[in-house]
Amino acid sequence: MNHNIINIQKWEQKIPPTESVLQQLMLDEGLSPYKWSNDPGDVYAAHTHSYFKVIYVVSGSITFGFPIDGAPITLRAGDRLDLPAGVPHNAVVGPDGVVCLEARL
Repeated sequence: MNHNIINIQKWEQKIPPTESVLQQLMLDEGLSPYKWSNDPGDVYAAHTHSYFKVIYVVSGSITFGFPIDGAPITLRAGDRLDLPAGVPHNAVVGPDGVVCLEARL
């Protein structure tokens, strides 16, 4: 994993993973995931974090925008975002809300 590059990994299987499957993937990497959720249409204005974060979408969807580094991308169940510290980003939650697992490196 490169800690300086945004990485997006789309879930390739037809059946979305369960929360426990995603949690185990994170635990297998030595991560300590926690769960968060948002309501449909919730918006996060552009901001940065002081830490590297890993996010898996458990259910619903969320669209992340990267004002400096590229076009917005929508993540759905099973999709993963590796977001380096200091990368400006914003987000809009999809019409069904979103549940995610997140961990800090």
